[in-house]
Amino acid sequence: MRLIPVLTAILVTLGLYAVVFEREALFAFARAGDDAETDAITSEADGTAVAEDAPDAVGVVVLRSVAKQIDSAVILRGQTAAHRQVEVRAETSATVVSAPLRKGNFVNASDVLCQLDIGTREAALAEAHARLTEAKARVPETEARMAEAEALLAEALINNNAADKLSKGGYASETRLASTQAAVRSAEAGVATAKSGLETTKAGIQGAAAAVAAAEREIERLTIRAPFDGLLESDTAELGSLMQPGSLCATVIQLDPIKLVGYVPEADVNRIDLGAMAGAELTDGRRVQGTVEFISRSADSMTRTFQVEITAPNPDMSIRDGQTAAIAIAADGTKAHRLPASALTLNNDGQLGVRIVLPDNIVDFRAVRLVRDDVDGIWVTGLDEESDVIVVGQEFVTKGVLVKPAYREAAQ
Repeated sequence: MRLIPVLTAILVTLGLYAVVFEREALFAFARAGDDAETDAITSEADGTAVAEDAPDAVGVVVLRSVAKQIDSAVILRGQTAAHRQVEVRAETSATVVSAPLRKGNFVNASDVLCQLDIGTREAALAEAHARLTEAKARVPETEARMAEAEALLAEALINNNAADKLSKGGYASETRLASTQAAVRSAEAGVATAKSGLETTKAGIQGAAAAVAAAEREIERLTIRAPFDGLLESDTAELGSLMQPGSLCATVIQLDPIKLVGYVPEADVNRIDLGAMAGAELTDGRRVQGTVEFISRSADSMTRTFQVEITAPNPDMSIRDGQTAAIAIAADGTKAHRLPASALTLNNDGQLGVRIVLPDNIVDFRAVRLVRDDVDGIWVTGLDEESDVIVVGQEFVTKGVLVKPAYREAAQ
């Protein structure tokens, strides 16, 4: 009868041992049983088979994404560029006689940048004018000679006609007829000579006029003017400097409007149209807007990209030439999925894409194309309207693998 108390004591001792020394293992066993029951209930609710018949399923976190309509802008990296920049150079040789203008000053179109010494050019112009006057003075004389030669020719023709008629009637000798014919030939030669003299006089007038124009143009070259409104990017030539043809007088730069220059990949170049709206953000945070004015027809041989130029207003000229800019050009809208950037992965062929979960919990790979990125993630195309994208664990599974997905909302 003492056996029952002994067994009871042993069982109590074992229970106390399990509670005191094996408490964590006991709790873990209890939690495992609860999780199995919960998974079974969840699987029945979703209508999917998991766990019991798929002991090798890999746990992943899945984002159920729905495509949204977005404005599909083309994103480029580029820089600002001056609308126009010209190195103004001398066209003749002379000494600078004007005080220099310092770089940074604003100049208007036709403002004098460099004034050169006139030297003997005024005397050359006066000589050219004198030759022109002289050539014009010869015109009446040559015209008079032309009229005289024409009168002599008319007289010779009359005498020749009379001699010819008398000779036919037997009233004039052949000698007289020959003499009148010779007079006609001489008169014709006189007309030709007078005409040649008149043409020579006219040519002299044109030559003298050309010499006057050349002398005047040479004097105009002495005043070097700004070709357009802009800023001096360099000092103008110093007083007393000897300028030769091609010597630099000053560099003028126009910053209003400003150009934004970027290079678009060949995959996106056909999405951009002339006149499309574009915006840019500079490294200092300033933003500008403009329109596309130029799209290159020839690709860069090294990068296979096409140059795009955007014109934007810069009235205060605060945007400088050569600043880095992030450019966005408006293009036709499209439907895309917003995903965390970490969801992107590569397949065995090196294609960029994401791994998705099919209805039977099998993994598949989808190649995607990046449309844009923002602070909340990336926008991609290439997926179905609704897709279950693996966002955690995609690097540990491959196409065809069975997974155990845990879904999370898109806002999380």
